Amino acid sequence: MLNRAIINNEVLEYTRQSSPVLTVGRAIFGVFIFALFSVFMVYSAHAKTSRIKDIVDIEGVRDNQLVGYGLVVGLNGTGDSLGNSPFTEQSLIAMLERLGVNVRGQNLNTGNVAAVMVTSTLLPFTNQGSRVDVSISSLGDATSLQGGTLLVTPLLAADGEVYAVAQGEVSIAGFSVSGEAATVTQNIPTSGRIASGAIVEREIDFSLEELQQVRLALKNPDFTTARRISQAINGFTSANISKAENSASVTLRRPKNYDGSIVDLITDIELLPIQPDQPARVVISERSGVIVMGADVRISDVAIAQSNLTVKITETPQVSQANPFAEGGETVIVPRSDISVNTGEDVKLAITETGVTLQDLVTGLNRLGMKPRDIITIIQAIKAAGALQAEIEVM
Repeated sequence: MLNRAIINNEVLEYTRQSSPVLTVGRAIFGVFIFALFSVFMVYSAHAKTSRIKDIVDIEGVRDNQLVGYGLVVGLNGTGDSLGNSPFTEQSLIAMLERLGVNVRGQNLNTGNVAAVMVTSTLLPFTNQGSRVDVSISSLGDATSLQGGTLLVTPLLAADGEVYAVAQGEVSIAGFSVSGEAATVTQNIPTSGRIASGAIVEREIDFSLEELQQVRLALKNPDFTTARRISQAINGFTSANISKAENSASVTLRRPKNYDGSIVDLITDIELLPIQPDQPARVVISERSGVIVMGADVRISDVAIAQSNLTVKITETPQVSQANPFAEGGETVIVPRSDISVNTGEDVKLAITETGVTLQDLVTGLNRLGMKPRDIITIIQAIKAAGALQAEIEVM
């Protein structure tokens, strides 16, 4: 309002000594500047916020894993071998017997058949008759599933009940071609996917709309974030219907005078903006040399020195032969070793001041040519000295 008043005062003062056309132009320009400033302020206020629906999960609203065992047929000789995958032959015999074909005691060639594990994810509230994607993975020694078709495969959940049935042509993202002297393989030809390859036969028995209270589970548990969620919900509804239980759970209770169900209440509050908070943390992976740091990481006063000790050994063996007419002489190899040691004598102590961020430290070390593994070692040493005000998580 202050900016708008200033703009209006400037426009009014200008009208007493300018033409109406210029006055209108000034006014339009002033309104445009104020609108642009307002948009910038709103954007800045919401730049670091997230919606409640993006940082929490609803208790009971979850996925369910399905798994099944099946056969893929129609392969071009790239299936399981007879000797190394006996379960493929047994499964093939059992399937044919169910279809009225008796092949027990016969020699079967399973080169066009592959035993596979079929996995899928049943999304919450998936209705009976809906279709879901399935993933196919070879179980035996098949070399490729290209061109194969998955036969009817029941998919079971953890309770042992069948919730979906999968069947269809397998689509793979790789291939394998071999000759007598070379083999070319791209991606993984022994795993594939069937889009919408399973039909849901049973629904998960869970009625969310009948509940009077649910819990919001934070994806990244934090006490401050949980309290902010509770305060935002209570402020939006003007009622004390939410409470932070701990760092990972926030209860949401349906008010008695609320017209809708708990589903309507979740829909009303899931778009509220929240500014998540997180502890200062540094995640490092020594195997890959990856360093990920949070924005709130700080370093206290500390002196750092890192000396690269390099030992280089070069072997240059020489051959010593006897004289042409010497008696009893023999040719021997005389070892010659050249050892050089670099102790990094030019390295000096570097002092960091209080409040320096880890980003500043890493930037300085990068300018000195430090490799990621050296930086990881320095970070761990700073933590051991008690100067790193953050938690280190090693992957």
